[in-house]
Amino acid sequence: MNADLTSLLLALGIFAVGFVSIGPNILAIIGTSMERGRASGAKLALGVGLGSGIWATLTVAGLTALIAAYAHAITILKVLGALYLLWLAYKALRSAASPGANLAAKPATGQRLLLQGLVIQMTNPKAALHWIAIVGIGLGPDAPIWVGFALIVSCTLMSVFGHLAYALTFSTRPVVDFYRRKRRWIETGLGVFFSFAAFKLATYRS
Repeated sequence: MNADLTSLLLALGIFAVGFVSIGPNILAIIGTSMERGRASGAKLALGVGLGSGIWATLTVAGLTALIAAYAHAITILKVLGALYLLWLAYKALRSAASPGANLAAKPATGQRLLLQGLVIQMTNPKAALHWIAIVGIGLGPDAPIWVGFALIVSCTLMSVFGHLAYALTFSTRPVVDFYRRKRRWIETGLGVFFSFAAFKLATYRS
């Protein structure tokens, strides 16, 4: 029970820290909020958040079935997840060393913003590896059902509220300017955290 809870909390920590790393989904929310207002940004954010919930459900269900069928599958998945986390660490540290921040925010177009947010998240090619890393830590081969359920519910709620927070706060220019000023410190912290998470994922024994 304690080991399962520790793994779940670490997986949720990785998921939460991922919100600080600006990606195409968050850029779309920022751009839409700035250009079309918070209400439009919130609709897009809700779609992105629901997309995360779908990814979580598919990954937990798929990896659970894979682990049940192939006992050594969890080892391969953990290696893939650790490599992806190391790539995120490298990307963050490289960004911290660069002189400028790229926050070119492209707003979403059209009226079906919730659907657009869902499509943005579900068609992100990096999402699968990201979820493999999260589920690889949070879901061991002998994990009880409640762990997978808790991971799905927690990540869905965190994603919905986290992306809505971006729509509310990053719609203002001062917040964007603050991120640019503190970007190097933020990216350095991300690089260190993702490196630590990669080590924990590669060496964790359930």
